[in-house]
Amino acid sequence: MATNGSSAQGAPALGGKAYPITDHTFDVVVVGAGGAGLRASVGCAQAGLRTACISKVFPTRSHTVAAQGGISAALGNMGPDDWRWHMYDTVKGSDWLGDQDAIEYMCRHAPAAVYELDHWGVPFSRTEVGKIYQRPFGGMTTEFGKGVAQRTCAAADRTGHAILHTLYGQALKAKCQFFIEYFAIDLIRDAEGAVRGVVCLKLDDGTIHRFRAQITILATGGYGRAYFSATSAHTCTGDGNAMALRAGLPLQDMEFVQFHPTGIYGAGCLITEGARGEGGYLVNSEGERFMERYAPHAKDLASRDVVSRAMTMEIREGRGVGKNKDHIFLHLDHLDPKVLHERLPGISDSARIFAGVDLSKEPIPVLPTVHYNMGGIPTNYHGEVLTKVDGDPDATVPGLMALGEAACVSVHGANRLGSNSLIDLVVFGRAAGLRAAETLKPGDRQPELAKDSAEFPLSRLDRFRYAKGKTPTAALRLNMQLVMQTNCAVFRTGEVLAEGKEKIHAAWRSGADVSVTDRSLIWNSDLVETLEYDNLIVQAVVTMEGAANRLESRGAHAREDYPKRDDVNWMKHTLTWIDPVEQTVAIDYRPVHAYTMSNDIGYIEPKARVY
Repeated sequence: MATNGSSAQGAPALGGKAYPITDHTFDVVVVGAGGAGLRASVGCAQAGLRTACISKVFPTRSHTVAAQGGISAALGNMGPDDWRWHMYDTVKGSDWLGDQDAIEYMCRHAPAAVYELDHWGVPFSRTEVGKIYQRPFGGMTTEFGKGVAQRTCAAADRTGHAILHTLYGQALKAKCQFFIEYFAIDLIRDAEGAVRGVVCLKLDDGTIHRFRAQITILATGGYGRAYFSATSAHTCTGDGNAMALRAGLPLQDMEFVQFHPTGIYGAGCLITEGARGEGGYLVNSEGERFMERYAPHAKDLASRDVVSRAMTMEIREGRGVGKNKDHIFLHLDHLDPKVLHERLPGISDSARIFAGVDLSKEPIPVLPTVHYNMGGIPTNYHGEVLTKVDGDPDATVPGLMALGEAACVSVHGANRLGSNSLIDLVVFGRAAGLRAAETLKPGDRQPELAKDSAEFPLSRLDRFRYAKGKTPTAALRLNMQLVMQTNCAVFRTGEVLAEGKEKIHAAWRSGADVSVTDRSLIWNSDLVETLEYDNLIVQAVVTMEGAANRLESRGAHAREDYPKRDDVNWMKHTLTWIDPVEQTVAIDYRPVHAYTMSNDIGYIEPKARVY
């Protein structure tokens, strides 16, 4: 088998079995085919770089397809708007943990990125005069917080679906080569610490593939499946984050996990914030629109962390709905059925299928559900991965980039505003493509890989393939998910987090007793699920450790024993490393970028974050 300079060769016998390896050489290898990975692939391929995109699912099944409400950009189609207002909202939404240079970059380039998608064929909803329709979203304002902005560009409530299909078409047009249903096992680093590629398992036939590249881009999404209740697909196991940890690199701000206010009760399926943007509202058991008490100005369109905590407090205080008073109602039954049909068709279907309700006649039962990871692999706004070495907090890792939910740029800081995720994907996906085109020469000769470059990934594969413990992977995964859901949720305390640390480290250690019965190297085997669990557990551990260490409340990290934000001591990014052999965690910090890129807007000073 030979593609694009690939060749087959043998590998050392591991676990009593030799793994033949198929080698591939490209200029750029992108791992992940969601919005960020596809946009980077398009940019790299258009620049003439030989580009491979590796995905463990078919590209249009990547989790970007589930993004509903829209993509933010200050187009001003529904009224006055300005990228500076968008930047202010994003900095405020981040609770001043976002890097302001990166936030400026995203907001300045957002309109051009959306118009590019429009010209490529994304079927945005339109106003009567033919402009891209924009809806209100939580935390989005005009005049630096004075008015309500309609900034979120929507393709009904299937915006991610529309963007993903369009980008996949553009990537094919640009001659990007796809490797579909390939599971990335681990990165390849050379003796100098540069990343030289990645080793993958081809899931339909169990063959091993080694990809060599000048730049490897991780765009593998979030790790929502570390929690019991999540809007994430079962494929959202944060594979890139875990590969970075095992390669000796840090993850950043992992304690900041966003709970979306409106997951369908009992199912976790997402009901877009666009539902509230179109006029939906939350009520408690007394029929009260309680958000008016918690966020008098923004009400149901306050930021997600504020709404999630308000819902949780209503339930705690006995004002939840249902037989067990353990959830909240979202009303859309007052809206014109035409609006529901035209602007929210997807959630009409979801409500019927997953909650058994007709949302034109009755409310949807909802509950805050894990939705997004603000933390990830630290990068600058070019997408280049950062690692703190020799006192330099912004040193980069040669040959490695990260994008999207797998990355921490950081534009979302302690809390992401709704519809900023999709603009993050396309703006920084484009930026990575530009950086690659600027720094690489197409077809440049690459040094040969060391003969043992695949040994670490394959020894990990063998360790689980021949595991003969007594605990099924499913039991290990469930235990981890319940610990995270119980001990690292919407509200946190030192006592609960300390218990969580003990439990999650015990869960990590218990992986040594894993039982793998189906050892085939193909989809749906115990082995693949075990590799994914092994990725999840290390992210769960560093999330819990980071949360226990941060002695303040900021954004999605709400400590009841430290209820206030502490800018003096804690306006800094958490960096976490693991030792996978000793199963220990190291923590350090790096400063937030408290500066902007230009004179068009000054540093946005911290202040109380109220809505």
